[in-house]
Amino acid sequence: MNYGFVKVAAAIPLVKVADCRYNAEQIQQLMIEADEKGVKIITFPELCITAYTCADLFAQQLLLEEAELALMKLINDTRQLNIIAIVGMPIANHGTLINAAVVIQQGKILGVVPKTYLPNYKEFYEQRWFTSALQLPEDTIRICSEVVPMGTNLLFETSDTTFGIEICEDVWAVIPPSSTLALQGAEIIFNLSATDECIGKHHYLCSLIAQQSARCMAGYVYSSCGFGESTTDLVFAGNGMIYENGAKLAHSDRFSFEAQLIISEIDVERLRSERRQNTTFATNKGDISVASKPIRIATRTTNDSDLTLTRHFDMHPFVPKGAALDQRCEEIFSIQVSGLAQRLVHTHAQTAVIGISGGLDSTLALLVCIKTFDKLGISRDRIVGVTMPGFGTTNRTYTNAMDLMKSLGITIREISIKDAVIQHFKDINHDINVHDVTYENSQARERTQILMDIANQTNGLVIGTGDLSELALGWATYNGDHMSMYAVNGSIPKTLVKHLVKWVAENGVDDESRLTLLDVVDTPISPELIPANENGEIKQKTEDLVGPYELHDFFLYYFMRFGFRPGKIYMLACRSFDGVYSNEVIKKWIYIFFRRFFNQQFKRSCLPDGPKVGTISISPRGDWRMPSDASSAAWLQEIENIQD
Repeated sequence: MNYGFVKVAAAIPLVKVADCRYNAEQIQQLMIEADEKGVKIITFPELCITAYTCADLFAQQLLLEEAELALMKLINDTRQLNIIAIVGMPIANHGTLINAAVVIQQGKILGVVPKTYLPNYKEFYEQRWFTSALQLPEDTIRICSEVVPMGTNLLFETSDTTFGIEICEDVWAVIPPSSTLALQGAEIIFNLSATDECIGKHHYLCSLIAQQSARCMAGYVYSSCGFGESTTDLVFAGNGMIYENGAKLAHSDRFSFEAQLIISEIDVERLRSERRQNTTFATNKGDISVASKPIRIATRTTNDSDLTLTRHFDMHPFVPKGAALDQRCEEIFSIQVSGLAQRLVHTHAQTAVIGISGGLDSTLALLVCIKTFDKLGISRDRIVGVTMPGFGTTNRTYTNAMDLMKSLGITIREISIKDAVIQHFKDINHDINVHDVTYENSQARERTQILMDIANQTNGLVIGTGDLSELALGWATYNGDHMSMYAVNGSIPKTLVKHLVKWVAENGVDDESRLTLLDVVDTPISPELIPANENGEIKQKTEDLVGPYELHDFFLYYFMRFGFRPGKIYMLACRSFDGVYSNEVIKKWIYIFFRRFFNQQFKRSCLPDGPKVGTISISPRGDWRMPSDASSAAWLQEIENIQD
C-alpha cells in the first residue's frame, strides 16, 4: 500500500545545443532509470530536446523538424514504460512557435502545455522567437501526426494524483498559472525551466518555489537545464528541486558535469488533508474564472510496484535540529510568558500558585512564572511554590524541587499530603496497602485541592503544569492535575519540554539554578504516586506504563496534524525508529495510543485555558473538537490487521 505517496523525479540530462537526437537519447536513458526506480511522473528541463540556448536557430525549419523526429523516436522507444514523462521542445503552430511541455506515456502524447510568460530580458529574449499561450486561440495542436489537447489549463489525472504544468518564467509571474491549476485540483505542479546562475538568484529561486508550493498546498517539481547548454553569456547550473507544501524534499548538486535524477515521494494524502482543513483554499476555488475551466486528461495506470520511500521522516517531528531548536524554544517560551502575563493582569491576581514536584513539567511552568513576573516587574516572592511530598516522593525530586525554589527566590511552602490522604482512605474505607487507581488519584486530587485553596488564600491563580502528550493520552487525574486556573504547558509535547527546560537552563538562570535544572532534565519521568523502591529510587516510571513519549508524540503529530490513518503512521514509525524499537513494540504502543486517545477525550472536553504554541492543540475551544463518545473501533481494527 502506497498510503498516498507519489514517487516523482526531476531529471537533468546532459545536452548538446541543437543536437536533438543526442538529447532525446539522454532523456530516454533517464526515463528508463527512473522507471526502474518506481518513479511515476518525471519532468525534464525547458526545451530539453533542442537545448534551451539555441537562440535564432529556433527559426530554422531543420531544427524544428529534427526536434519532432527526436520526439517521435523517444515516444516509440519508451512505449513499454509505464512512467509519465514531461519534456520541453519548440513546436510550430500555424505560423507561430511555442515553447511547450509535451506529456507522453506508453507511446502516446497526452497533451501539450505552452509557456505563458515569455521573458524579454537582455539575456532571455524569448519574445523574439516564441508566442505566449495568451495569444493562442487554439485548444488543440498537431504534432507527430496526432491532434492532441493544448492549453495552460490541462490537468492530468492518474490513479494516484492530479498534476498540472507551468514553464520557467510562469512561476515568477504575479499570478502564476500554478495557482489556478492548484485551485482546479492539481496536487502536484511540474515546472520545466532554464534558470541561469547569478549571485543570490539561487536563494531567491528556492524561496520562490517554497512559497508557491506552500501557497498552493501542493507538491512542486522543478527541473532546470544544466551542463551542455551554451555558456556564451550565461551559465546554467542544473537546478532540480522537489518541494511539498513549502518543505524541500530533495535537490540536485549544482554545477554538476553529470546527468542527474532527483527523486522523492510527495505525500498527496497529506496535501489533501491540508486543503480540506484550509477554508481559504475552498473560498479561492470560487474565484476561478469560468473561462479557465480545466481540461482533464486521464492517464494510463502508472508503475504499481511497491513503494520504497527515499525521503526522511524525523523521529521527533516537534523538535527541530541545530540553531532552529534554540529559536523554537525562545519563541515558545515567549508565547507562554505573554499568555500568562495577560491572564495575571486581566484577573488582577496577586500571586501565582504552582505545585513543584521536581519533575520536568512543573519545572517548566515555574520557569514561565519566573520570567513573567520579572517582565511585569513583580517580585518573585509572590510566586508561591508548593511542594507536597507523598508516598512516592523520592529524595532526588524533593531535593531538586527545594533547591530550585530557593535559588529562584520564590515563596516556598511544604505541605505533606500523607496524613490527609490516609484520613481520606479511612473516610472512604480504602486499604492503604492496595496501590490501585484510587490510591494514586486520591493523592493527585489532594494536591490540587491544596493548590486551589492556597490560591484562594493569596488571591492568586493556580498555574497548570500538564503537557500536550499527557493530555493526548489522558495521563492525568480527572479534576486532579488535570485542572488549574491557567495551563501554560497544555500545547507543548513531552519531547519538547525537556529541550525547553534545558534551553532556559543555558540561557536564562543563575549557575546554581542551572545545575538543578540540568538534573531535572535527566530525571526519569514519573508521577511518583507509588512508594519508591528499597533504595529510595523512583519505582513508577511513566514510560514503562503508557509507552515511550517519543513514540506517542510521533503518533500524535501525524494523527492530529494530517489526519493519517494508523496503518500509515505505523509504516512511518517503523521507518523512522528502525533500530530503536522493533515493529512489534511500535504496534503495541500505537494500539495503546489510539485506545487511550479516544477513551480519554472526556478529560480534554473541559480543559482550562492555556496558550497554543504550535500547529497542534487539543483545546476543546480551538483545534480539537471531538465528541467524548466517539468510537475507536475502526482505528483499532486497522492496527490489529497490520501485517509486517
